[in-house]
Amino acid sequence: MAAGAMHLVLLGDSVFDNAAYVGGGPDVAAQLAPLLPRGWRATLLAVDGAVIDDVPRQLARLPADATRLVLSVGGNDALRHVGLLDRPARSSAEVLGWVADAVAAFEARYRRLLAAVLACGVPPTLCTIYNGNLGPPAHRLAATVLAVFDDAIVRAAVAHALPVIDLRLVCTEPADYANPIEPSVQGGAKIARAIVAAAVADAPTGARVRGG
Repeated sequence: MAAGAMHLVLLGDSVFDNAAYVGGGPDVAAQLAPLLPRGWRATLLAVDGAVIDDVPRQLARLPADATRLVLSVGGNDALRHVGLLDRPARSSAEVLGWVADAVAAFEARYRRLLAAVLACGVPPTLCTIYNGNLGPPAHRLAATVLAVFDDAIVRAAVAHALPVIDLRLVCTEPADYANPIEPSVQGGAKIARAIVAAAVADAPTGARVRGG
């Protein structure tokens, strides 16, 4: 690879692998390619529907010349707990306990994955889980619960001084979503720009949280 060139590898789920949801329009990887500086390229290893425990299989296919990883995963793991929004409870403390248990298990899986990512020796940028377009009243409740899952991702990033793209600040409009949880062409364009901004910027010490 030429000096100064970069090979970005996209890991995770349909936040990047969104071709099935854009009606023949460009997916995130297609929108990313023309935004990259000359000599840079990107490879999509993310798989629609993937959860945290699926990403090691993506890592096994990592190109030998990869220079930067971008990881967006966890939304499908969080969706497994959507029933908490309607689950009858005796008290608010009981609800908080359920959320705490769910996030503790999520964080343990995410940190195991992050250890495997770091072991590859290719610097990663992490993405938070965006809020989606669930509509009222579910959107407000889901965003509140997702904030706790996102906090686990941000804390893991800070612990390793890794940059973070906060997708909650990137996909902020209903039109950014092709359905309640997948990025549209418009949302994909915003995600692609955020990836480029994170990739080309110098990485100072400490986690850097970026919006759109």
